[in-house]
Amino acid sequence: MDTARVPPWGQRHGSQLRSSLAGEQLPRHKCRNQQSCPENHFAFKIISGAANVVGPSICFDDMVLMSSVKNNVGRGLNIALVNDINKLYTFLQEIKHGTIVLMASYDDAATKMNDKVRAYLTELGSSHANNLGFRDNWVFLGAKGLKKKSPFEQHIKNDKDTNKYDGWPELLEMEGCAPRKMD
Repeated sequence: MDTARVPPWGQRHGSQLRSSLAGEQLPRHKCRNQQSCPENHFAFKIISGAANVVGPSICFDDMVLMSSVKNNVGRGLNIALVNDINKLYTFLQEIKHGTIVLMASYDDAATKMNDKVRAYLTELGSSHANNLGFRDNWVFLGAKGLKKKSPFEQHIKNDKDTNKYDGWPELLEMEGCAPRKMD
């Protein structure tokens, strides 16, 4: 999977830009995704932070839940819960069955995670929680009560030989359609 992405402020493709300049109305999809979602699915977009400069962004069903513009993101692990909406461990324990969870790393999320936190993230459907390291970038959508691993997860290891930024990997951007009922 290609993880090199253009930042959201520069995502218009040339043909779309020309079409817009010609006065044609471009289709708008929820969360500014490239495609619309089928019935009984939620649109989502999760963008990790970039280095320690640009914060993450989480959009769900066309509502921006977290972003630097909203001033509600911070370094570490940023989590948005979608349901009838301390400490990370207690917070994760109290997630109700069926709650959809969206997460994006910013700067360094892994150093504050102990084995219990990683186990809870695995229960939410994460395949990478146990392997997250210092300054890795990670985006994830899972749910409490999943019977199998979530297909909505991306991870880039912090590697000085391949990092895009000085000391940090490239940002991650993941968008898609999550079923309204996740098993």
